[in-house]
Amino acid sequence: MTGMTVFQRARTTEQRAVRRRAILDTAAAMLAEMPVAEVTLNELSRRVGLAKSNVLRYFESREAVLLELLATAWGEWLADLAGDLDRAVDPAAPVTGRGDQVAAAVAASLAVRPVLCDLLSAQAAVLERNVSPDLAATYKRSTVAALADLGALLRRHLGELSPDDAGRLAAATMVTAGALWPQCQPSAAMLAAYEADPALAALRIDFADALREFLSIVVAGLLART
Repeated sequence: MTGMTVFQRARTTEQRAVRRRAILDTAAAMLAEMPVAEVTLNELSRRVGLAKSNVLRYFESREAVLLELLATAWGEWLADLAGDLDRAVDPAAPVTGRGDQVAAAVAASLAVRPVLCDLLSAQAAVLERNVSPDLAATYKRSTVAALADLGALLRRHLGELSPDDAGRLAAATMVTAGALWPQCQPSAAMLAAYEADPALAALRIDFADALREFLSIVVAGLLART
């Protein structure tokens, strides 16, 4: 069947690792085609060539698959963001200028990663709702570490921030990106309404612009408090 890989029973550690990787890769390919809300365990199972019960041998739920992909996407983003910030931020600029440059670079970097933003938008309301306490704790530990890495990266360019405030900026980045993303993905009905009524079109939110402005305000507030 097209788009479907049929596996024999995994009997070794290496075979199980290959099976697990295939599930993750298939889910990642689905996210490139459709939003998180449309990724179902039934379709994932069909595409990977396994019964649903067999997929659940490797991941306890659909949400567990997506949380792992979220953690991977966040790590990949951080790796790229380091270079984005180095190119965007002028170390000789005053702190207010660097704050705006950091905000703009972070917003632009996230805006070109729709899958990451979609996963962030589903994290608290969906992905964390159908996992075991052990998996929830494991994921939250990785989130704490990921936010610490982002805070350290931001502080490289905004050394005036305390470590705690850099952590607050990192958390604000994650939460705001997740909250803004669905607001910036209007339905077909809303797009038609915007087109029909220019007054409504003014309410349409651009993700990169809105996130940049919000982060600039947060940075300015943290610096003023410092």
